[in-house]
Amino acid sequence: MTLSTSAIKTGLQYFTAALFCALFGAVYELFSHSVFSYYMLYAFMIPLVGGALLFFLMGYFQWKIPGKVSRSLWQFGIAALTVGCLLQGVLEIYGTTNRLMIVYWVTGGAFLIGGAAAYFAGGRRRME
Repeated sequence: MTLSTSAIKTGLQYFTAALFCALFGAVYELFSHSVFSYYMLYAFMIPLVGGALLFFLMGYFQWKIPGKVSRSLWQFGIAALTVGCLLQGVLEIYGTTNRLMIVYWVTGGAFLIGGAAAYFAGGRRRME
């Protein structure tokens, strides 16, 4: 089995985002005076697993990829969760909290659920 071009492109975009998050976290924690946050440390896992790995598997096994609506909802969910992790990490390293951080988790989860629902409702197409 071979990967389709669409899956490779989307997977590489998510992989690039994961690399950026890992690099950002490493540089941020380098200058944080030996203070670290697990949120910052593992923020790269969200786009890596929820994006790159998922689309590489879709391409390898020739699964149907999401349509425009479900893909957009999924991307918004991944982005919200990733930004939420990075911001939570920044706040933890700074030594403070914010009760509004729950908005990132609820919004990201809602978009992921919406994207998965749209995918399983039939908004998908076969890989080219």
